Amino acid sequence: MKTKQLFIVFLVLVSSLSFSQLKAIKNKTEYPFWIKIPTNSRENEKHPVLIFLHGKSLSGTDLNRVRRYGVLRAMDKGRNIPAIVVAPQLAKGSWNPDKVLEILEYVKKNYNVDESRIYVCGMSLGGYGTLHFAGKHADKITAAVAICGGGNVSDGCKLATIPLWIQHGDVDYIVPMSESKKVVDAIKKCDENADVTLTIIKGGNHGNVERLFHEDALYDWLFKQKR
Repeated sequence: MKTKQLFIVFLVLVSSLSFSQLKAIKNKTEYPFWIKIPTNSRENEKHPVLIFLHGKSLSGTDLNRVRRYGVLRAMDKGRNIPAIVVAPQLAKGSWNPDKVLEILEYVKKNYNVDESRIYVCGMSLGGYGTLHFAGKHADKITAAVAICGGGNVSDGCKLATIPLWIQHGDVDYIVPMSESKKVVDAIKKCDENADVTLTIIKGGNHGNVERLFHEDALYDWLFKQKR
């Protein structure tokens, strides 16, 4: 078999392995979701949880859409994430913090969860969803990363209670950088010592910042946070 053919077979096998690690959960919570348990998990071992909230383009009723970018896409390309990964799908509209919490509570009830290490991340509409969820249920999570989104300035004091990493491209013409800046300003206004970092990505537009999900920095930062 030629080298190119062998490479194609290899990619198919890798993709199939990644898919086999994912399990679709439907009709148990308002949002259907993917879940992946860490490989080589020992019995009764507790794991951190990483919730990924997608952007508007992945909304709908085909759960496979959620794999097109972000955390699941990174996993499909071979990234090993040492956590229970949860990726719900929104049919339409905006993320509802209480419905995201419903999923988290389901996961905590049915899997071995390290409740001191519960993380949320999202991009675009999912970035808004991340900060809306953290703004309402900060006591339920450890830390969050929001990319090219925004949030409610009225949530500033609640958001100030957990570590946050907010990132935005400086040439984003879909969601202006000011959306992230005003939330950070509200957090700092409430608590100037709040653990919030705003990273402006030079040359980052609304799409190419997706690369952050394929780099170590996001996961390294999240997983070192502990409640």
